[in-house]
Amino acid sequence: MAGFSIEQAGPGRLGASGELTFATAAHALRTGSALIGKGGPWVVDLAGIESGDSAGVAVLIEWLAAAEGRGTTLRYENVPAQMLAIARISDIESLLLAN
Repeated sequence: MAGFSIEQAGPGRLGASGELTFATAAHALRTGSALIGKGGPWVVDLAGIESGDSAGVAVLIEWLAAAEGRGTTLRYENVPAQMLAIARISDIESLLLAN
């Protein structure tokens, strides 16, 4: 298992890498939520995500909610195709592609 990591990649930018799956979702949710601060806007680059599943999509939605709860915005770049497909089936693709 590759694991998951997310780190600051510049002002208002985070970079995520590894697997965003059921096995890593709890860790990803905690770690990402801790990094999303007030102010903003925030951008999370998902180019380093090697695989993702429905639990990973749920984490992305929860990060959006965390940002909103802190009075800021968050958007994603380079969302993996398999995660977009899951979001499309669930009719939430627009949340992941919002600018």
